[in-house]
Amino acid sequence: MASVGIVGGTGYTGAELIRLLVHHPDAKPVVITSRNVTGTPVSELFPSLRGFSDLKFEDPATVNLGTCDVVFCATPNGVAMTLVGKLLDKGIKVIDLSADFRISDQALWERWYGMKHAAPELLASAVYGLPEIERERVKSARLVANPGCYPTAVQLGFLPLIEAGVVEGGLIADAKSGVSGAGRTEKIAFNLCEAGDSFKAYGASGHRHLPEICQGLERIAGHPVELTFIPHLVPMIRGIHATLYARVPDRSVDIQALFESRFANEPFVDVMPAGSHPDTRSVRGANTVRISWHRPGDGDMVVILSVEDNLVKGAAGQAIQNMNLMCGFDEAAGLQGPGLVP
Repeated sequence: MASVGIVGGTGYTGAELIRLLVHHPDAKPVVITSRNVTGTPVSELFPSLRGFSDLKFEDPATVNLGTCDVVFCATPNGVAMTLVGKLLDKGIKVIDLSADFRISDQALWERWYGMKHAAPELLASAVYGLPEIERERVKSARLVANPGCYPTAVQLGFLPLIEAGVVEGGLIADAKSGVSGAGRTEKIAFNLCEAGDSFKAYGASGHRHLPEICQGLERIAGHPVELTFIPHLVPMIRGIHATLYARVPDRSVDIQALFESRFANEPFVDVMPAGSHPDTRSVRGANTVRISWHRPGDGDMVVILSVEDNLVKGAAGQAIQNMNLMCGFDEAAGLQGPGLVP
């Protein structure tokens, strides 16, 4: 049984980690930290966990993480990079759910995140934790950078076409997220009274997930990739819907077969019948990306529809999937549940 620590457990991702881990057959959360609510029972902050967790939040400045086999860092950007080195020195495996180690180029990371990187020496050894692409590297990793929610949906949606080399020209990712994607924040714009009955784009001039997505797609393609990525905020709590556009003029390409073949052995990617329209509620609470495709008007443009729960496959679920691989567990352990409908 692996002992698990969660650093920064008061956000939605921390709560989701606990929710999924309490029934994990091979891992048990033993430590959870928070500076703001030290001493408070987890079940008091998150009543849905009453009867499932007796943990109390501990002070990260004094807590002993040395008893943990695995530590999840569910902290704001800029925090994990100050902690990870000491954890690795103790032989602890680390999965960082922030963006601190997702971009391997230090200068590029610092430009997009507006701060000096505190552990640049670890960037080269951090493994980008998208199992469908990096499964073998994740298995032997000591430090995994858990992908962002948008990058997961976008990269998996484009993956079969990029790998097959059938795309001509640039790519477009038009993606929408529920308000939980912003975290458990006090920002007025993400208050449901502000976001409700409304719909807007943000980060249209450049979003922090753009270089992460481009880095991943370029590794797959083996050359630079032109991508336009526009995120949107929609008035729902959780879920991501990515509508992806790629020009594939070669009509001899069997796109359905391409997707089905590429994801045939992936436990958390569901390729739907051609012409389907997956919805976000079908993956709510599940560690699943559901994908379909269309060729409008039988034209050159192929449209891929990719949906996921931003808090599960887009964050905590994928982090546990990575933990399972790193520890030699069944990759699907603790993650087999279906979506919550209605």
